[in-house]
Amino acid sequence: MPDRTEILAAARRIAGHVRQTPLIRIAGPEFGLSHPVTLKLELLQHAGSFKPRGAFNRILSAGAVPEAGVIAASGGNHGAAVAYAAHRLGLKAEIFVPELATEAKLARIRSFGATVTQTGATYAEALAASEARAAETGALQVHAYDHPAVLAGQGTTALEFEASAPDLTHVLVATGGGGLIGGMAAWYAGRAKVISVEPQACPALHDALQAGRPVPAPVSGVAADSLGARQVGALMFPVAQAHVAAAVLVSDDAIRDAQRRLWDTLRLIAEPGGATALAALISGAFVPPPGARVGVLVCGGNADPASVVA
Repeated sequence: MPDRTEILAAARRIAGHVRQTPLIRIAGPEFGLSHPVTLKLELLQHAGSFKPRGAFNRILSAGAVPEAGVIAASGGNHGAAVAYAAHRLGLKAEIFVPELATEAKLARIRSFGATVTQTGATYAEALAASEARAAETGALQVHAYDHPAVLAGQGTTALEFEASAPDLTHVLVATGGGGLIGGMAAWYAGRAKVISVEPQACPALHDALQAGRPVPAPVSGVAADSLGARQVGALMFPVAQAHVAAAVLVSDDAIRDAQRRLWDTLRLIAEPGGATALAALISGAFVPPPGARVGVLVCGGNADPASVVA
């Protein structure tokens, strides 16, 4: 599992390639809450999500990259991040996405010059296709979440969050395959309580923690393109067992409501996965204890604005 030393090394490695994203402190009543909340706006990161952190760290720590370049499977955001990183580093990129990937995310990936192959009904099927293709070409595989360098790169999000808001007692993070929450929980290591938030329709970490091991979970709902991992990563799971304080689930309606509130209050377009952590607070799926100082990661904004504003 990644530790703070590896996350600090990742931060040095990717400096100059990623943005330090801003924080905004919101009075509770603006979101219908009785307490203030601090949002970290990682949807303003390059390529529209936190994902370039792990992508850059994986590629830059790999040494020489084969002539075939890099290859990845993604529901959309990781693919855009890998495509962006490859574009910045002068590398070829090939991205495999499932049929559920949105047009907004496909356009984002292609805008960075990557070759896109859409195949399979789920992320797991796209991943299998990408692995077969990598065996043919020799391209460097950049896994979306289950790789030490990716976990360490995503952990730099928590490093920044804590540096800018050291007073937080609870940090809410949306979970898919677990790369983001795994890296962030490894950084906080209990100094703040890290709360996992997943859609009810994509409960991979929730189910794994209940079972005591990663297990297959259903994948559907409004956030499936970004949070729809069939099973959490093996590398992050011990981190979650040690340092994730709770795993809560939210409905698709709650996620849509959080999207609308981010737009109405802040004029921010968050994709469903990006609004999922906030949905836990607004819906009451997670109720902070008295005196808690709560932070929320708004992790992605690759959505068609019409899907939020309409």
